[in-house]
Amino acid sequence: MKKPIELTVNDELMQVEVEPQTTLLELIRDGLHLTGTKEGCGMGDCGTCIVLVDGKPVNSCLMLAADARGRSVTTIEGLAKGAELHPLQQSFIDQGAVQCGFCSPAMILSAKALLDEDPHPTEETIKRALSGVLCRCGSYKKIIAAVQAASPKES
Repeated sequence: MKKPIELTVNDELMQVEVEPQTTLLELIRDGLHLTGTKEGCGMGDCGTCIVLVDGKPVNSCLMLAADARGRSVTTIEGLAKGAELHPLQQSFIDQGAVQCGFCSPAMILSAKALLDEDPHPTEETIKRALSGVLCRCGSYKKIIAAVQAASPKES
């Protein structure tokens, strides 16, 4: 039996009905048709389904949609402002860090959460923050470079 929930997705307040067993990933992809969030393993191991919930990276395949009630969810679609890409998105392109692109949304969102918390992270801190997302192409060096390039310069 479907239950109504209210949540904010990409700064837009939404009212949806979900089955109790519906994951946040299923709601995002199938219910809201935001397909930038990827489904990889479905068990929280690969991290490709990461979205930000209240600014923190969360494996959306492990979180029930009902648990997002009253919370703010950001998907990769919520970063760009119209045609203007978020600096992290642009940096991933500029640094050649996208490769196949499957992990890119989760990497970018994980990096955003990191930079929001620590605008000048070390390479080790970046590696730790991105460790929950597997890149099948092995583009880790370029991904780290993209995060470093997007980090605001100290004045």
